[in-house]
Amino acid sequence: MIHTKPYDAASKGKIERFFLTVRKRFIPLLTENNLSSLDTLNQKFFTWLEEDYHRKTHSSIDMTPLDKYMSQISGVKTINDPDKIKMLFLKRQKRKVKHDATISVNSQLYEVSPTLIGKKIGVRFDPETYEEVFIYDNDTCLGTAKPVIMADNAKAKRKDSISFQNIIKERE
Repeated sequence: MIHTKPYDAASKGKIERFFLTVRKRFIPLLTENNLSSLDTLNQKFFTWLEEDYHRKTHSSIDMTPLDKYMSQISGVKTINDPDKIKMLFLKRQKRKVKHDATISVNSQLYEVSPTLIGKKIGVRFDPETYEEVFIYDNDTCLGTAKPVIMADNAKAKRKDSISFQNIIKERE
């Protein structure tokens, strides 16, 4: 995953400055007692973050980070439904629905509505699990695709939108 272009120091300046601050102001506070476990280290870090870093005036913004955040709190949108957040981070790809009303995602065939045959549709899925594959047409969710059961798909009756005879007529 590429966050910044190579050799573009300015684009990484904020995080580099934060790491420098952590090295100068947090790490000297650590003792062997603080390093007994990862949980203890995390607890010490978040305590330092809240009590020191967020409450000291930063020269670049001329206020504390907490004050800066609170001054812009009206622009922060919250989402109470975790499923909505999950949907925002799904991987998005385009697929063309094959003549047998299937699409391929991660070398796995999924069944979609026969009304979508021949159309380009959007698919959204979690690339780590592939549990659900959501079908989108013009940013409207049409539902989920089901993994194909080959035996059932072979026997499925379909409206023949492009028949063999139509293909022959087009060639003539």
